Order: sequence, then structure tokens, then C-alpha cells
Amino acid sequence: MMAGQDQGRQRVLVVDDEMHLRLYIAAVYETAGYETKTARDGEEGFRKAKEWKPDLVSLDLMMPNEGGIRLFQRLKADEELKRAGVLVVSAIAGEAFQHTLSLVRTGLSSQGGGTLPDVDGYVEKPPSPEALLSQAARILEARGAASQDL
Repeated sequence: MMAGQDQGRQRVLVVDDEMHLRLYIAAVYETAGYETKTARDGEEGFRKAKEWKPDLVSLDLMMPNEGGIRLFQRLKADEELKRAGVLVVSAIAGEAFQHTLSLVRTGLSSQGGGTLPDVDGYVEKPPSPEALLSQAARILEARGAASQDL
């Protein structure tokens, strides 16, 4: 069970460098009953994830400092955080994102760096509240079922 579940509210960490989107996405989740925190780049996002142990990370890809792909790699490599769901919310079209992930995977395997799993969900910007909430519910439900199987 992830940290947020034992208090009744699931936790969503929103990582996006655009303040208006960060606040909007967090407000959508808060209104739906989730507990949220925000971060403006991958470095801050990883630090907050380590401290707070979110159930879901809503993640932008293109950010200054540490970008979304690097944060995704770090989350999935961390024993405490790898069970958190990851929902990518990006202006990059879905097909281009999948291509980028395949290039990163090729680079990792050629360097002996292991593998990179698929993200749990994807919403293209600008995100609608319905898209964010339906993807979050699907991901968290799947994560909950998977943790009960352990």
C-alpha cells in the first residue's frame, strides 16, 4: 500500500515547469479529492517524491534542469518510488513521445543501463479535467490491484 492510501486520500505529485498548468492540474486533482503537491522540474520532483511517497506522479516532459524523461528513469530505478504510477502530461504528441521513449531505451541498452518501462498513461496538453481524472483513476486502480497481488 502506498503512503497516501492509508490516510484515505491518494497522493498526486504534479511536476510541470509552467506555473499555470501546475496549479491547474493540481486543482483538478484536489477538487476530485486527491491530496497534491507540486514541483517545477525533475530535480525538485524527485526530492518531493522521496519525501512524500506519492501514489501517482503527473509528469511534464520538457522542463529546464532535469526533464521529465530523466525523472521518469529515476522514479522507476528507485526501490521506494517505482510502484508509483506515472501519467505523462505533455505537449509532445503521443506518437512522438513513444518514439522518444524507444530512442532512450536503445541508448540505455547500448550503454548497459538496463531497461525503461512504459509510462502508465499519457494525456496531451492542454489537458481536460476528464482526461486527467480518468487516466489517474485507471492507473491508480491498476496499481492497487497489482499491489494486492504481491
